Amino acid sequence: MLACWDNAVVERFFGSLKHDWILKAQHPTYESMAADVAAYMKYYNLKRLHTSNGDMTPVEYENYQLKVSTWA
Repeated sequence: MLACWDNAVVERFFGSLKHDWILKAQHPTYESMAADVAAYMKYYNLKRLHTSNGDMTPVEYENYQLKVSTWA
């Protein structure tokens, strides 16, 4: 049985994509929209700070977790 929160991560991403990015720009062609979505995905994962990660980007957080887990 599926619950509405099963897809919360993806829903949050698409909500941010629509609210923060797509609705604020003109997209005359499909190709420009696809390029813009790719740019947002790169921004979201590499530059955007996430409060749930201690204000780190997802990549910084993953690298931090790898470093912490290999100290043992």
